[in-house]
Amino acid sequence: MGKRFYTGTQAGVVILGAGPAGLVLGNLLLDRGVDCVILERRSRAAVEGRARAGFLAAHSVRILAENGLGAGVLGRGRTHGTCLFRSDRGEFTLDYGRLGRGEVHTVYPQQELVRDLVAEYLRRGGDLRFETEAEDVSEGRVRVRGGADVTGRYVAGCDGHRGVARRALAARGVSADRWDHGVSWLAVLVQAPPSLAAVGYALHERGFAGHMARTASVTRYYLQCPRGTDSADWSEERIWAELATRMRTAEFGPLHEGAVLEKAVVDLRSDVLESPGAGRLWLAGDAAGLISPSAAKGANLAVLQAELLARALHGALAHGDENGLARYAADCLPRVWRAHEFSHWMSGLLHGPADDSAEARYGRALQYARLESLRTSRTHQDLFAENYTGI
Repeated sequence: MGKRFYTGTQAGVVILGAGPAGLVLGNLLLDRGVDCVILERRSRAAVEGRARAGFLAAHSVRILAENGLGAGVLGRGRTHGTCLFRSDRGEFTLDYGRLGRGEVHTVYPQQELVRDLVAEYLRRGGDLRFETEAEDVSEGRVRVRGGADVTGRYVAGCDGHRGVARRALAARGVSADRWDHGVSWLAVLVQAPPSLAAVGYALHERGFAGHMARTASVTRYYLQCPRGTDSADWSEERIWAELATRMRTAEFGPLHEGAVLEKAVVDLRSDVLESPGAGRLWLAGDAAGLISPSAAKGANLAVLQAELLARALHGALAHGDENGLARYAADCLPRVWRAHEFSHWMSGLLHGPADDSAEARYGRALQYARLESLRTSRTHQDLFAENYTGI
């Protein structure tokens, strides 16, 4: 590490949130000699135990590895290069790791990545304050509930879609472009090994079902459900029965069943801030924009934005050069929108209309036409692979 900037009573950067965006940003800043402090409202146990996404794109793995943050990912992560589609018209597997740019995903549960990043940040001498809730942000000053204010030359909001940083930016008149996909998922984490060698996407007249590997003994499933569904209404028996129906186990074989560890309803919504920051407040990750989980882009966008923002903040603090901050939106928004476009397309592929109206039948026919094109067209397959793994 080189020279430290703005030590003492004022940090170089105050980071709100100890998720992937905040922790990657903090580690990169420390490595560049920038003093920073991370404020996290939850406990360390809650942060390190929260099960979230687990598919890292090649670009994210490169960023982690090149900055000394990839030991866990490279040592314990599992490369994954296929996905499988099922419907009433059969099943096919797409070997996307051999298509497009030839890139694969690395499956590494987000909670394990977070544990790695916390440990490394602390090893590098970082200041990380758990159970410290930010109430307001104004001109580099963060008001902390029940504690002293924390000040920095800049504040980086990595505290999520409902965090105080996003509210502070909205109060300045920064608006967001929004889309409600009109779809909800019951997200289920089960104590059972993966049932498929690939990520599984099942199209069914009762709704979408998804299978995502997490570890050798834990699997994530998704079930499309009506908006307003209460997860408490779904017993383990009902979950496994519905998964069996939609995954067509009578035709393709049974699933490995196990205890349900977690279940929650997720409404698929997306938005993008027209600008991810201004002045002394800059955002990354879900704070800068929410993306639906249909293409596993959220954590990867967070890593991308953290790298770009670290470079820009270092330039401003080390050299007095704010050109990087001025370019931050232009550098990241085209790639953010590319991810959103693919996520939107993927949502249309997976979720067909449910009723029996003429419009619904037309919509389902288009859904299956998209699937057939993906099954038969090498050009479509290459484009899918490039966007599926790209960021």
